[in-house]
Parts: sequence; structure tokens; C-alpha cells
Amino acid sequence: MNHETLTVTEHRRDQAGLTYIYPVLSRRAGGISIGINLNLNRACNWNCVYCQVEGLHRGKPEAIQTELLLDELRGFLHEALAGDYLARHVQEVAFRRLADIAFSGDGEPTCADEFVAVMAGVVAVMREFELVGRLPLRLITNGSLVERKRTRAGLVILASTGGEVWFKIDRGDRAGLFAVNRTRLTPETVLRRLRVSAECAPTWVQTCWFAHAGKAPDRRAKENYLALLRQAAGFIEGIHLYGLARLPRQGEASGLTRLSPEALEAWGAEIQKKTGIKVCCSP
Repeated sequence: MNHETLTVTEHRRDQAGLTYIYPVLSRRAGGISIGINLNLNRACNWNCVYCQVEGLHRGKPEAIQTELLLDELRGFLHEALAGDYLARHVQEVAFRRLADIAFSGDGEPTCADEFVAVMAGVVAVMREFELVGRLPLRLITNGSLVERKRTRAGLVILASTGGEVWFKIDRGDRAGLFAVNRTRLTPETVLRRLRVSAECAPTWVQTCWFAHAGKAPDRRAKENYLALLRQAAGFIEGIHLYGLARLPRQGEASGLTRLSPEALEAWGAEIQKKTGIKVCCSP
């Protein structure tokens, strides 16, 4: 494994010199997140304007070498738990801990044909290391395939470990969903899929909030978002609201900028007050 220091602004997939497994210093998780990348070809079924994946294109993953992935996970866990990996690669002592194992990577994880097999294998490895109930297992997803039987089966396995889903909802109206995620979804479809996810596993909403061409989302965009989330108040765990931390790599991203921490935290407080949903803010 290499000797680079991990930072919140650099989430390269080759940080550990492995194929499927990559560690990142995660603001939202509060430590080292062990990433699982099922999209080595950088193919995704969405094209979010703020995505930091260089060379992202529409499509689905290549075939997954499941045993290689699980062997890499075992090796990394051994280095992190029994070796000095965290001390060598993490400068801030407060972040020098394993925070979770997360299906994320360079595209939508649930697109992979092997999604269920990999999920089951990862849980088996966690049991080998006695990590079930001690280290959270998370799926970071756009929720687009959650109504498929295969995806739901994977979520049930995830839930059996006490794991959770982080479900992307960046805006609350058709125009906003298209502008940010390049999808032609209705709020009703988003809400239906969110409910399916929550029925299978504990589910958080994750929302990226930023300025475009120097302008933050306007009041109408905010009200549409609030209207959608109010309907989910009874069945989601909370909202992860976050800003831009890494350089977006998409063609439309040149005009995207971060909001100030104060502005994002104020918006988070407003969401919590007006929806009754817990909000965790990561500027």
C-alpha cells in the first residue's frame, strides 16, 4: 500500500493501490470510510453536475471479480485493524478511526449484476473480523433501481447488519432534478423510491447544496425541496446536507461554487425546523 496522507478533498480510488477497495477521509462519516467501487469503468446511469469522477459516462459496470474484491477487503481490514495504516495515513487524530464500509465509487453501485453477491460477501467478511454491529455498512445510492427485486434483496442483507442507505435527493422539483442530476424524475417517483428503500433498510437522505453562476438555490427551489421532504418525515432517519468539497469534473461544473459554512448551516437549520427531520450538516 502507498504512503500518501488521506484528506477530505482527495478521494482517489487508487489511494491504497487496490482495484475495488479504496479508503477516503470522510467528513460525513467522521473518519476513514472503506469504499467499495463497483464501477471501475466510470459508468453511471446518472450524470450529476457536481460529480467528481473524471471521465464519467452513461452505462453500467463491467463484470465484478467478487473474490478479488473480498480478498482486498480482508487485506485492508487487517492493515487497518492490526497494523499502523491509520497512524501513517491520517494526520488528525480525531479522524484516525474506521468509520464505515461504504458501497460508493465511480457510479451507481446497484447497477452491478453482482450487487447482491458482493453485498453478501462483504457481510461475511465483516463477520470474519467480528465487525457486524461495530462498523456500519452503508450503501450510497441515487435510488434509481431500488424497486428492482435484486436491489431490494441487497438492502435486506445490508439491514441485517444494522447498516443503512444514504439516498440521494438533491432537489425537490422536476426542473431542479434535471438541472442537478440530469434525470427526468418527478418528485412523486423520488418519494415512492425513497419509501421502498426505507421499508428495506434504515435510510438517510443525502443532499448536495451549492451555488451556480454565483447564485444559491432560490426560495422556490427551497420550498419545493421542503415540500418533498416533509412527506418523508415519518419514515427516514435524517438528512445529510453537504457542500462541495472536491472539484467537480463534469462539463457543466465550471460555474459551481461552494456556499459558505454559515449559509449551509442556516439552510440545514431551516430544513430541520420546517420538516421536523434531523439534519447533519457538512459544509
